[in-house]
Amino acid sequence: MANFIDRRLNAKGKSTVNRQRFINRYKKQIKKAVSDAVTRRSVTDVDKGEKISIPTRDISEPTFHQGQGGVRERVHPGNDQFTTGDQIERPPQGGGGQGAGQGEASDSGEGQDDFVFQISKDEYLELLFEDLELPNLQNNRLNKLVEYQTYRAGFTNDGVPANINIVRSLRSSIARRTAMTSNKRKQLVALEEKLQQLQDTPGANSDEILATQAEIEQLKQRIDKVPFIDTFDLRYNNFAKKEVPSSQAVMFCLMDVSGSMDQATKDMAKRFYILLYLFLTRTYKNLEVVYIRHHTQAKEVDEHEFFYSQETGGTIVSSALKLMQEIQQKRYPENEWNIYAAQASDGDNWADDSPTCRQLLQKQLLPVVRYFSYIEITNRAHQTLWREYEALQSEFDNIAVQHIKQAEDIYPVFRELFKKQSV
Repeated sequence: MANFIDRRLNAKGKSTVNRQRFINRYKKQIKKAVSDAVTRRSVTDVDKGEKISIPTRDISEPTFHQGQGGVRERVHPGNDQFTTGDQIERPPQGGGGQGAGQGEASDSGEGQDDFVFQISKDEYLELLFEDLELPNLQNNRLNKLVEYQTYRAGFTNDGVPANINIVRSLRSSIARRTAMTSNKRKQLVALEEKLQQLQDTPGANSDEILATQAEIEQLKQRIDKVPFIDTFDLRYNNFAKKEVPSSQAVMFCLMDVSGSMDQATKDMAKRFYILLYLFLTRTYKNLEVVYIRHHTQAKEVDEHEFFYSQETGGTIVSSALKLMQEIQQKRYPENEWNIYAAQASDGDNWADDSPTCRQLLQKQLLPVVRYFSYIEITNRAHQTLWREYEALQSEFDNIAVQHIKQAEDIYPVFRELFKKQSV
């Protein structure tokens, strides 16, 4: 039987194998805690993980222990109060519970035990958006612009003459010639010294002198035959290309801030936008967010004003769609940007304005956006705006409308909007 041992280094104080095993084992509880924790975040606050807590009753291990009652014989060390046959009273029921890491007793016999678990940003996003995908992603990939940046990547033995590195090639040539002729040069020095001695010795054998001279000449020829430079010596500057993805996306957040949109409704819209922002950042490295709030007039604002400004008024939804079109045409060409839009409203709109909204979407916006999602946050019956948007779904596959009644509906609605499509 083969044994596989994982010897990869783990982070300090952590066990990667055990950590992944824990996440997989208690994924249901962790995913529930993650979905609850997302509501506490800012839209752009994605630079950290999340500290979540799991009830210890969900992670407790089964154990064997003796039940209450029965006859037991035990020896307790330090016993100075009881003798054989004495009846020991049952301990009082209840007790303290440990909540969030603090072992505080409870006089009511109740406690809340939590296991606090820290997950990283990647683990957080992986659990939050598991089994989800961007609609029309295949079209996005076809329209992504990919640029390549050339950079120096050392040296290589193969290349074109224009990239030859002379210094490196000569250095390699010297090393090769030195290695190939070092022994021959030592022999040549020894023979030259021997010839000099023979020539300085009176009455030396002339045949030996001639033989030494011939051997010296032969060694010189062998040394000269070593080429000054060989193809093996050539070194070329190596240039590699790295992909610089220029794929970029813009997310338009449109929100109705008329008098009928109270703070609770805005908070639910904020939670939806948080999920959408986190989801898009997993696909696009360069993501910009454009916030547009409107009542009778639309205005581009920052995040804080988008959610917390107290300005209110009547409702003309088409003003936001017109402003979105103007911004998109000026700053975000559809051939360079992947455009997404999310609109949140309580459904109130002037009856005469709803057909105008449909025409703007039908002729101007839906042909250029990748996905347009409309969420209506209300407990009332749907009005004209919902019906106009709903009618566009039969004509376009890149628009979706969903209804949110309470905060618990946000995450299920989001998953419905971005669920994986069956092939």
